Amino acid sequence: MRIRTVAILAMAVLVAVFAPLSGAQSQLAGEWQGTLVASGAQLRLVLHVSTGKDGAIQATLDSVDQGAMGIPVSSISLKGSTLTVDAVQGTFEGTVNKDATEVDGTWSQGSPLALHFKRVAAQPAPKPAASTEFDGSWAGTLDLGTARLRIEIKVANTESGLTAKLQSPDQSPAWITASAVSGKAGELHVEFLPIGASFTGKLSADRQAIAGTFTQNGARPLTLKRVKD
Repeated sequence: MRIRTVAILAMAVLVAVFAPLSGAQSQLAGEWQGTLVASGAQLRLVLHVSTGKDGAIQATLDSVDQGAMGIPVSSISLKGSTLTVDAVQGTFEGTVNKDATEVDGTWSQGSPLALHFKRVAAQPAPKPAASTEFDGSWAGTLDLGTARLRIEIKVANTESGLTAKLQSPDQSPAWITASAVSGKAGELHVEFLPIGASFTGKLSADRQAIAGTFTQNGARPLTLKRVKD
């Protein structure tokens, strides 16, 4: 399975949000793990299903062995006991067991491959650590020529290192988790593999702005300014 680069204007980079669920569908909320076997290689997948305050469902997919986290799910539905998930140009269709603990089905992306998901306990969030000069919320506007998109990035330090997530509020309220984050010598570098994007910028002397470059199918200047959550 190959993760395709998608332009930020494409709505496929965003996590889909759906109509309120029935009780049966809401039971799917949680984390599901499965493994695809393709051409002798094993790809571990994690499907994250959650519901918002309004009862709507949202989902993302992690391809652990490819280092791609927060891959957008473009649609998800449950009809009877049949679960259908569309993501990264592929479709999974499987049958949910009576206890809603396993889903047995097929991933189709070119040729069909067997895929079995099992419900697993959610992993605890990383414990926070001492704040760094990059911690906090940052916002700026990306000029694409034909459109201007607001970009927000939140950075937080944890015991495991810096973490970050990105949102394009003009497109969706969904957040995309960073695949890699580093902050050294006043320079922040953040990568978002699911959408083939990255941002590298230099922190200003007053620590209120990060001026740099947003790269995704080309490089564009982007200055992020510190904002309150």
